[in-house]
Amino acid sequence: MKDRVALVTGGGRGIGREVALLLAASGARVMIVSRSEAELVSVGLNYVVADLGTTDGCAHAIEETEKRLGPIELLVINHGIGSAHERLIWEQDPAVWRETMRINLDAPFELARLTVGGMCQRGFGRLVFTSSTAGEKAERSGSAYTASKHGVIGLARAIAQDAGPFGVTSNAVLPGWVRTEMAERSARTEAERRGISVAQVWSERASLYPQKRVLEPREVAEVIAFLCGDAASGVNGEAITVALGGVW
Repeated sequence: MKDRVALVTGGGRGIGREVALLLAASGARVMIVSRSEAELVSVGLNYVVADLGTTDGCAHAIEETEKRLGPIELLVINHGIGSAHERLIWEQDPAVWRETMRINLDAPFELARLTVGGMCQRGFGRLVFTSSTAGEKAERSGSAYTASKHGVIGLARAIAQDAGPFGVTSNAVLPGWVRTEMAERSARTEAERRGISVAQVWSERASLYPQKRVLEPREVAEVIAFLCGDAASGVNGEAITVALGGVW
């Protein structure tokens, strides 16, 4: 891991922040990216502000990373938009579908497209995509999120086939409920919609798992960091669930 160049998207908070800190502690040279400079500054690592929902934003993040740190060897695609604002399919706003795909699926494709070729030429690379347990199981009132997270797994596996012969691995991690800011927003939305407390929402989520708790961001980050390392050279094209043994 020492001196490997890593780009971590969604690196200002939650899982992305923890991954970035773990990689940096292992000796990697890490660039984090998100739209919020205030969050990025608080992490204390190299950062670039970019809107990854645009092709220009993706290109900017990659160009800045490679200009300042060197060719990207570890790519952690962790940013995303949740499903709290979604509705039943017949009530779904097509704009929500397009926005979700733009951020959750188009951006991962662009980031991979712009980096994997170089990894293959150099004979080494690690891509790790943060999907979700919704990448294998559908949620109600979540057609866009569910479809996008299914798509991320497919993208990771397709890249594994294309790039695997060149020493590049590509995997997806599927977290269950994690105590992140995005999940907190969805909890507040659900609590308001159902007329219950936010604490009750989190209690119900915790009840889905044998340990009767939800994940902490660090628990997911540890798995992602492992997949970025040399010890994970034999793991390719996998969708690894991190969900405390629960179905979600």
